[in-house]
Amino acid sequence: MGELKSRHEVDEKYTWDLTPLFESDSDCESAISDFLKKVSEFASKYEGKMDDLNTAVAAMDDFRQLVEKLVPIGTYASLRLSADQSDADAQKLSTKVSNASAKFSTDTSFLRSDLLAQDESFLNSIKEKDSEYENFVDELIRNKPYQLDAKVEKALAAYSNVFNGPYGLYQKTKLLDIDFGTFKASGKDIPLSYLAYEGELESHQDTEVRRNAYKKFYGKLKEYEHTTAGTYDIHLKKEKTTADLRGFDSVTDYLLHPQEVDSELYHRQIDLIMEDLAPHMRRYAKLLKKVNGLDEMRYEDLKISLDPSSEPEISVEDSRKYITDALSIMGEDYTEMLNRSYDERWIDFVQNKGKSTGAFCASPYGSHPFILISWTSLMTEVFVLAHELGHAGHFYNANREQNVFDARSSTYFVEAPSTMNEMLMANHLLKNSKDPKFKRWVISSIISRTYYHNFVTHLLEAAYQREVYKKVDNHESLSANDLNRLKRSVIEEFWGEDVVISENAELTWMRQPHYYMGLYPYTYSAGLTIATQMSRRVLDEGQPAVDDWLKVLKAGGTKSPVELSKMAGIDITTDKPLKDTIAYIGELVDELEKLTEEIEG
Repeated sequence: MGELKSRHEVDEKYTWDLTPLFESDSDCESAISDFLKKVSEFASKYEGKMDDLNTAVAAMDDFRQLVEKLVPIGTYASLRLSADQSDADAQKLSTKVSNASAKFSTDTSFLRSDLLAQDESFLNSIKEKDSEYENFVDELIRNKPYQLDAKVEKALAAYSNVFNGPYGLYQKTKLLDIDFGTFKASGKDIPLSYLAYEGELESHQDTEVRRNAYKKFYGKLKEYEHTTAGTYDIHLKKEKTTADLRGFDSVTDYLLHPQEVDSELYHRQIDLIMEDLAPHMRRYAKLLKKVNGLDEMRYEDLKISLDPSSEPEISVEDSRKYITDALSIMGEDYTEMLNRSYDERWIDFVQNKGKSTGAFCASPYGSHPFILISWTSLMTEVFVLAHELGHAGHFYNANREQNVFDARSSTYFVEAPSTMNEMLMANHLLKNSKDPKFKRWVISSIISRTYYHNFVTHLLEAAYQREVYKKVDNHESLSANDLNRLKRSVIEEFWGEDVVISENAELTWMRQPHYYMGLYPYTYSAGLTIATQMSRRVLDEGQPAVDDWLKVLKAGGTKSPVELSKMAGIDITTDKPLKDTIAYIGELVDELEKLTEEIEG
């Protein structure tokens, strides 16, 4: 828990290598200049000339090439900034890319507008002329009812980097402006930061350290609640205005539209988990309290381990064997990808000042994936890395099989491959151990990391977010007090009388960037529902189930979430997969209670 190093002080071998994208910032800037010239040429060549079939197909070919050129530029700049938000050169490059992206959106907005001005038979003839664009055209037709006048679309595109401003402002407040300083515990001054709190202190086994860290962390967040709420309110107003302009009945309908799912699936995911999962998680909270000998179970105690002494410490190097052993069931090609991720430095393991919190995987089309994680040497990080490698494996396959327009699946489905890998990791660890204490740790990790994170943390975000959008659709502004009240009521409803919801727990809404990403939070539980059923198929059926899953990964965005799930043998149009998954979590808690009796008996 020492002071975080600056980026230039960390060991380079544990950082990602961005040279497959660009050798340097200057190379990226040269690519931006070249890209902008090609954007101008594209607009001069095709604008107003899309009524000829051959010209329309040629324009789509050239547009596709522009998208493929923009992807590495945007990814490189984004990853540079994620590694250190305080890096002035990275900030400058990010601004240049943002401006270039806005210019691209503005100058090419005519493509969709001009195509949608044609009748549907013309659009269908494009698909007949080149089947590569079948999904692109189908998506155009699906969006036609919400398309605005061409001049309006161009104006909106011109403002795209302004509209993205609230998220950038949120990140600056969170990662640059807030200085948490130190807190006292056991007579020592302990450094505090976002990375330290989320990586270690939030789940620290020493109750004094954990609770004092919570008090200082949330006390400092409180000082920034009005700025953060104001930033978020601007984002919400943008979404509401856009939804109204485009003719959607609600912001929720507007945000669900690109996910290709109806509101029934969205509301079911939230309602069933709030009602049916809560009793199992309350039992788990009681077990944590009992095993850890706590005076009371507080909100800040929910991330502790059931048995930290059984969690092995693990180095970056040792993590490779766990990862490859657990995920090699996915086949040789998948295993080769896993080994390349270590050998070719696809992963940024280090902790440093200014680094983005959490973990993510960027999978630029035409290159390999890049993963950000902050390694703490705890075994839990192996689950986090397996999760991000699930995203990598998904788009590593999809990017090779599909064109740039068809590679990305719906957000509703995107967390299924990642959480699937967490389940495969858990299955592997359980299968290869007979030690009841280690098995208890593994099952506890499945609940506290995989299910708590995806089914509880993100689900409570989603339940809170749903209440926020109800107010937004009623044209209400939202202050920090409003957001605090909504968040607290959701937390209290879920945990009931079994967990003391501490002062400032409601400020948890300030910690998550997901609220700037549409209806993203609920998709974690949706993905894990699919992953749970799929991982059980793999346990029961072996290779045939793996083969089905690889076909799903390769399909990318060519099918809707319902169709992708059916390819995996799962019907998400019913509540059965979700009910079965919640029942499975209940069985895991049962098993923990039995193992605890066995260990303590």
